[in-house]
Amino acid sequence: MICPQVVQRFLATALPVYKTLTADHPLPCFAVLLGDSTPQVSHVRRIAFGANARTTSSAAVEEFAATIVPRFGSAYENTDRGYWLDPADLLRIHREADRAGLDILGSIHMHPDWHRITRVPAERACRLSSRPTPMDEHVFGAAGWPVNIICYLEQINGLTSYSVEAWGPDGAALKLCTEAVAA
Repeated sequence: MICPQVVQRFLATALPVYKTLTADHPLPCFAVLLGDSTPQVSHVRRIAFGANARTTSSAAVEEFAATIVPRFGSAYENTDRGYWLDPADLLRIHREADRAGLDILGSIHMHPDWHRITRVPAERACRLSSRPTPMDEHVFGAAGWPVNIICYLEQINGLTSYSVEAWGPDGAALKLCTEAVAA
């Protein structure tokens, strides 16, 4: 279950990023999902944003060079592609969630309609969606978080639409429902 306000808060950040995407700068948008869970359902109640340490964390630089680029392709040599949550921000988010009685449940990130933006012919044929890419499946499995949401943004005839889907750490689809929150 996800509060509609959580999706709206993510979109409030993701849409301006999406509007600035260029073929050379496929900027990411990423947030951490916070909430609580029972064995039957996870309730995503909030999100928290942190800095992208893709180029500043030595662990991130090494992971992209040693694993990500060789395994998922040279497109990931572009340091604007991919997200590595700053470890200090993850610690801050964890502490804030703990004080609020919430748990870190997973992540949400944006997939743009890259096939429309890119200049690389091979990438035009590979349409992104709200489904995980092989890179996403790698990250979901490595993180082990129970809920991973992908928000797909697409522009058609000047209008931007979105769809969201949720995935488990094993790449299996999760049922995603919205719930109203009492004011």
